[in-house]
Amino acid sequence: MLNKYYPHLGSPIQIGKLTFKNRIVNSPMAPPDFGPDSALTHYNMAYYDRRAEGGVALVTVSEGIVHMQTGRSHTKQLDLANPLTRPSLADTARMIHNHDCYASVELSHGGKYAGNRTQDESGKSAVRYGPIDEVLANGAVIHEMPEDLIFEIADSFAKAASFVKSAGFDMVMIHSAHGWLLHQFLSPSMNTRKDKWGGPSIENRMRFPLLVVDRIRAAVGPGFPIEYRMSGAECTDGGYDVDAAVEVAKALDGKVDLIHVSAGVHEDHDAFVITHPSMFVPHGSNVHLAAEIKKHVSTPVATVGGLNDPDDMEEIIASGKADIVEIARQLLVDPDTPQKALSGRKDDITKCCRCFTCFEELLNNRVSRCALNPVIGREFDRQFAFRDTAKKRVLIAGGGPGGMAAALSARARGHEVILFEKGKRLGGQLLSEEFVPFKEDLYAYAVQQERRVKESGAQVRTETALTPEIVAELAPDAMILALGAVPIVPNIPGIDGPNVVGLEALHEKTPAVGQKVVILGGGLVGTETAVYLDLLGRDVTVVEMRDDFAVDAAEMHKTGLELMLRKSRVTMQLRTRAKAVTDAGLLCIGPDGSEILFEADTILVAAGMRSNNELVSELRYAAPRVLAVGDCFKVGKVVDATYSGHYSILDI
Repeated sequence: MLNKYYPHLGSPIQIGKLTFKNRIVNSPMAPPDFGPDSALTHYNMAYYDRRAEGGVALVTVSEGIVHMQTGRSHTKQLDLANPLTRPSLADTARMIHNHDCYASVELSHGGKYAGNRTQDESGKSAVRYGPIDEVLANGAVIHEMPEDLIFEIADSFAKAASFVKSAGFDMVMIHSAHGWLLHQFLSPSMNTRKDKWGGPSIENRMRFPLLVVDRIRAAVGPGFPIEYRMSGAECTDGGYDVDAAVEVAKALDGKVDLIHVSAGVHEDHDAFVITHPSMFVPHGSNVHLAAEIKKHVSTPVATVGGLNDPDDMEEIIASGKADIVEIARQLLVDPDTPQKALSGRKDDITKCCRCFTCFEELLNNRVSRCALNPVIGREFDRQFAFRDTAKKRVLIAGGGPGGMAAALSARARGHEVILFEKGKRLGGQLLSEEFVPFKEDLYAYAVQQERRVKESGAQVRTETALTPEIVAELAPDAMILALGAVPIVPNIPGIDGPNVVGLEALHEKTPAVGQKVVILGGGLVGTETAVYLDLLGRDVTVVEMRDDFAVDAAEMHKTGLELMLRKSRVTMQLRTRAKAVTDAGLLCIGPDGSEILFEADTILVAAGMRSNNELVSELRYAAPRVLAVGDCFKVGKVVDATYSGHYSILDI
């Protein structure tokens, strides 16, 4: 029987001896940090269990390292040579199987990038091996991998595959993309060896990867599926293109069971935001690589990269561009994406807005976090969070992301909820994203949350500010203050002039600004606004006091911004302080202390926000329990409002 909503996406497919129930696979992504023994913790297990629960056909556990002595890059990696890892692997496989879902493990080796974030006991960086002798830009000395070590590591891939198979896993993925060891040997720019393992010959550069495939097949036997992850193009200077990738795929055809086509090299920032597409590029921007490779092989092909819409996924399968779609970040924001799509509830899918909060947390804190899903990284805790509690009357002041998250969390616990919003709609600052093309998913989230709040049974009173008098009348048990923040307005002459606007000027389809715009403030908001106005054809100059722009942006999101700025006409004026607004524009003090006039029709103030402390103080003791969340507690990002709103309810 075909799925009536997505007949192609919901159709089964044979991969080796396995029959996938649908065409949606959870591609590997880093979970909460592993334990000190490089084994899975209960938090890791719950993380993968939640992915399987949502309806994917396969969950792939990420970054199993096959040779820890030479291959470990950072702490979020599994030791697949340590028998003490087996119990956690076995438990994880069983948990995944409970949801009619297969389990796989990614087999990896960092190659020359091993040791980037790890050290040996002496505190010195571990010895690193790559295709050739070289010194990296960070000063790391790389040694050409000797032939005996090549064979040893190929054997370690095979032993790791056998190990995870014996622990109950159904499949393995060979990671040969994004700059990992096997990709390094495939790359013409990274592998210039003079022997049979490299050089200009693609046959030589394929020798090591094919050796690994052969050794794994011998270890796991026929029928046990092997997935091979490759970059369909390196997207770097001197790197291979899709035509060369086709030759790689041809060499793999019939030797592996699934060819997984990604893109890019992780150590090149510009290419990294192609591997993990930013919000500034179309969804499915890497699908063309898989589509081209599929024309030349009989092995099933998977595609990956920023996919979040089941309609797009259905079209990919129906048109023959790929046989399987793999998604990662989308399953962070909404693990139930497959089940919702295949049961006719696509409108209830929360879509990844590609803000890179997940990467920021991974790089900075080694934990998992999603801007729009407060449960990610705390899946293990959720079974304890909603314990029995007495029903209470909860008032919520503010209908932004924090207030809406609090309302939904409170209703889930059975509380009576009355939400007050002074504006006409729920959504808060997210409503300003309505007409910004690269923020469409974030705006859609605001609309979706508004609908969910209303459907939850919460009372919603728009165009009504919560006052002490209303609180006294309703006598709540608790109150959540999600009052947001107010703009910081620099105290300079002319700032209240008719040619000065705030971010509210962006709330219309045609922004209320002139042709020539000066943005006062080059933080994340100011920089994104500059990119948006440039796309609309405005002449934009950004004035920023600091020596860098968007310093509050997540690292990978900033990389995406940089790429957009390079293609734009935006002028970025750093180390420059505003002195006064005049009829002609913005008068500033430049880096050398001299005055500069930036001519403008409109000055748009994006100088930051401050907490709405006045309203918080007014309501602080109006109820027995009062909690401030989101920006009115501490100015932050959507992720901070979402999390604090969701978890504040556990205190009442």
